[in-house]
Amino acid sequence: MNKSGGGFFFGITIGVFLFIVGILLIPFFTDDITTTRTALDCTNASISDGTKLTCLEIDLLIPYLIVFFVSLAGGLIAGASK
Repeated sequence: MNKSGGGFFFGITIGVFLFIVGILLIPFFTDDITTTRTALDCTNASISDGTKLTCLEIDLLIPYLIVFFVSLAGGLIAGASK
């Protein structure tokens, strides 16, 4: 009897669970991102280049988190299919 089917569905379950938990964590980060952007005065055009780069990195946090959790879930699902 082939036992790889159980591992596949377990990988899918864990992958979907981690994806949902990751997406549910995003609202907790958005409050901190707003506070940090306000503290760094990111809307000001005359700030230093280092501060502009920091503002850019802070703005990219949410897309990075989404890509991370999608790739984590996809890796678990793909790894379970072996």
